[in-house]
Amino acid sequence: MRFAFHKMHGLGNDFVVIDARAQAIAMDASRARAIADRHRGIGCDQLILLEPSDQADLRMRIFNADGAEVEQCGNALRCVASLTGAERIQTQGGLVSATAAGGLVSIDMGAPRFGWDEIPLAYPADTADLPMAWGELAHGVAVSVGNPHIIFFVPDLDAVPLAKLGPEIEHDPVFPERVNVNVAQVTGPSSLRLRVWERGAGLTQACGTGACATAVAAIRRKLVQSPVTVSLPGGDLIIAWAPGETIRMSGPANHVFTGEAELEAFG
Repeated sequence: MRFAFHKMHGLGNDFVVIDARAQAIAMDASRARAIADRHRGIGCDQLILLEPSDQADLRMRIFNADGAEVEQCGNALRCVASLTGAERIQTQGGLVSATAAGGLVSIDMGAPRFGWDEIPLAYPADTADLPMAWGELAHGVAVSVGNPHIIFFVPDLDAVPLAKLGPEIEHDPVFPERVNVNVAQVTGPSSLRLRVWERGAGLTQACGTGACATAVAAIRRKLVQSPVTVSLPGGDLIIAWAPGETIRMSGPANHVFTGEAELEAFG
């Protein structure tokens, strides 16, 4: 069986997007991992599978490079909205709405969640100031934006060995569903720099949900004002949020190429 795919990226966070709305494609962790392999497969940070939905224009399933299926991905949402024109998208993390204008795609990511059991954590703790540390990273903020995030604000972003601390924090037992690790440096009244260790993918050029979670945490701590320009290695995202409201994320989405492959080649 041959299938068509689109290679896309949002600020360098890259995806293989497979449209399975007309013809179902069986996908599991092993096959997703094989497709995502950059040496023996097509190569991507996340595999995106589009399926029919009775709640929205389409259903979007997200598989990280390690094959694990996850709830949400902001950069992928922008790419899918740009590719398909979908204005309402069902994800495992909930329903989101999308609009495109002026070369940018804007996603309503829903309301952030702050409860320890909503992140989730393994036990009750103050998610606004977690009483734990990993090396020089301490006083983290835990936020769920459909998937779990921990955010650390530091004076020097480049001095943090995130490639070393990221996997340690991701797999800490306090996070039963693992966690995305965000390290941020405030650079102005409405701007910050961000690096992200994504669970199941590692260091990526950009993370849309990480930008959302980090902007929310910074606004709650009164470190910045909305809207916030979040600068990632791959480029900038604009995040708007106020307490009691939903998060609005705006940024580019890029189509790289379209291809075909044999499904059986990936198990």
